[in-house]
Amino acid sequence: MKHLLLAAAALAALTSPSHAETIAITGGKLVIGDGSGPVDGGTVVIRDGSIIAAGVGVAIPAGARQIDASGKWVTPGVFAGFTRLGLSEVDAVNGTNDKSGGKSGFSAAIDIAPAIDPFRSPFAVNRSAGVTRAVVAPEAADNIFAGQGAIADLGADSDAVTKARAFQFAEFGEDGAANAGGSRAGTHLHFRAMLREAQEYAAGRDTFDDDLLKAEDAKALLSVLRGETRLLIHVEGANDMLRLLELKRDFPSIKMVFVGATEGWRVAPQLAQAGVPVIASALNDLPATFEMLGATQSNIGRMKDAGVKVAIGMINDRDSHQLRYTTQYAGNLVSLEKLPNATGLSWGEAFAAISSVPADIMGVGDRFGSLKAGKAGDVVVWDGDPLELSSAPTTVIIDGVEQPLGNRQQRLRDRYARPTEGDLPKAYDR
Repeated sequence: MKHLLLAAAALAALTSPSHAETIAITGGKLVIGDGSGPVDGGTVVIRDGSIIAAGVGVAIPAGARQIDASGKWVTPGVFAGFTRLGLSEVDAVNGTNDKSGGKSGFSAAIDIAPAIDPFRSPFAVNRSAGVTRAVVAPEAADNIFAGQGAIADLGADSDAVTKARAFQFAEFGEDGAANAGGSRAGTHLHFRAMLREAQEYAAGRDTFDDDLLKAEDAKALLSVLRGETRLLIHVEGANDMLRLLELKRDFPSIKMVFVGATEGWRVAPQLAQAGVPVIASALNDLPATFEMLGATQSNIGRMKDAGVKVAIGMINDRDSHQLRYTTQYAGNLVSLEKLPNATGLSWGEAFAAISSVPADIMGVGDRFGSLKAGKAGDVVVWDGDPLELSSAPTTVIIDGVEQPLGNRQQRLRDRYARPTEGDLPKAYDR
């Protein structure tokens, strides 16, 4: 009976709304998240879920709850640039895997937001690692277009979706070719044909081919063609990126964002000239496929130096579960700056690549990604440099609400760390 009551209490805590308060975080090494370096003795003030001030010498409002961050680091929450958070518990178990539209018959019309489940364990695990927001994308089933992704927050409540239908996701390169009959030429034709069919549908023409594109899919692609919805495209090879830039010239209103982009450094000047931002995999230094033969850890640094807006993402890299690796990846790019003939990022640039830059790329930088007045109160206090593996959050705040830092993995660790005879401590109360 006791366990049932505990489970009911935990469920009530998760599903009931939290109330924001006025919080002042004082005395820490402050990171704004805009690319600038950290400053000592900073203060962040949060009121009603939003940042009202951040910097040195900031006044503390009367009645504010104070959190002493002396000797610690204070940063924006990590904004994970590409994930499948909340869409899968165990990838190999179909009943827990909602990444794609499956056999529904729909492609671009798929809206992944209803499938994002905040009760799945990766939410608590990654929240306790300082991740507060995430780009959540669908996975392609049997079509180039996978569907509409969302922006999610990792708060301990039942309302995880910050913005539904935030972007359209598509596969190009080798994965796209596999979904277009095994041919890169077929990928290009399929890609253009589906966009053209969306135009035909909008014009109400009898030539609209509903065998190629369902009406609901056409409606979803229309917002992409009009530039109302971003088009995130998974592409790794340099030649495929150039061909997509040609397609962008034919459809100039499309707001393209490249994801993965292992060989982006090879065409960095063209990407910068076209104004196409990139959410790149940070540590691709070995060619996993033939379209990644140009893999190098200097990829992100070289693109950044060429003027490309580039953030860190984790496509096909434990992207359902291990968003917490994001800070490690950013830290590796800082270390890369110290190696001869390598190109990485400065500390401030690296943290921006996991905070303000992905938020800007996704069109929500006016609200998320940095500690500036008017932005959401997503703040993390760390016991050390957040880009060092030995550091961990001591406080996580999302939308001005302090979050629990425990998770089932921690409880399992504690349960089996020092086993004794008799009943073991419970790994969870639900």
